[in-house]
Amino acid sequence: MMKSTLLFTAALAAFVLQAPAQTATSAAASRAAADQIATKKGPLTVQPITHGSVVFTWNGKTIYVDPYGGAEAFAGLAAPDVILITDIHGDHLDPKTLAGLSVGKALMVVPKAVVEKLPAEYKAQVRILSNGQRLDTLGMSVSAIPMYNLPEAADAPHTKGRGNGYVLGLGGKNVYLSGDTEDIPEMRALKGIDVAFVCMNLPYTMDVNQAAQGVLAFKPGIVYPYHYRGQNGLSDVAAFKKQVNAADKKIDVRLRNWYPAAK
Repeated sequence: MMKSTLLFTAALAAFVLQAPAQTATSAAASRAAADQIATKKGPLTVQPITHGSVVFTWNGKTIYVDPYGGAEAFAGLAAPDVILITDIHGDHLDPKTLAGLSVGKALMVVPKAVVEKLPAEYKAQVRILSNGQRLDTLGMSVSAIPMYNLPEAADAPHTKGRGNGYVLGLGGKNVYLSGDTEDIPEMRALKGIDVAFVCMNLPYTMDVNQAAQGVLAFKPGIVYPYHYRGQNGLSDVAAFKKQVNAADKKIDVRLRNWYPAAK
């Protein structure tokens, strides 16, 4: 009887130890494949995670954007050197996900509104950027640009000045992260964007047509539709690609699966 009890206890312990590992392995296996984009300082690796979350690896550094969806979604990836957070909403600022990640060495670049909601333990790691400000760090540049709803209103989900879109300068390539925005003049006026991540989810940001028209205005070399889950499910990113390429075949529209597991 004693031997059976010991065997059962050992088996139970092994199961408990294996379960989180299996969950993490499953999350990693379900991620979209990473892309590599050439820069003057080696490849930029683009790893879609989920919704508005993406991980970049470049020049020996790892950048997490809006880490969300549970720490297991980031299993097997290097710990971040930089974390960019765009807004206060839970699909961008996710303390539960942050708590499960190794973020101790990371510089957190955030708007002021996010600092006010960050757990106190992270505040020594924070650099605040407001719209129009730029930070040069770790061989890269980070510029904060507006993201907001149209028409502008005090009760809009995203008011001008609260959140940040970002433009990253990485080895001669400019990477735009829209955050939660509509096709605002500041987005349409962007110049020299090599890679863009553009949201499209109603009722929070913009529809497929707005996103396509915005992209056709600033003409990035590559565009990834991301953050495309709204109240009525996923936006039609294939229609976005068709509309963009009907007007401009030079724009490389890359459709990736940002929702590998239902959340």
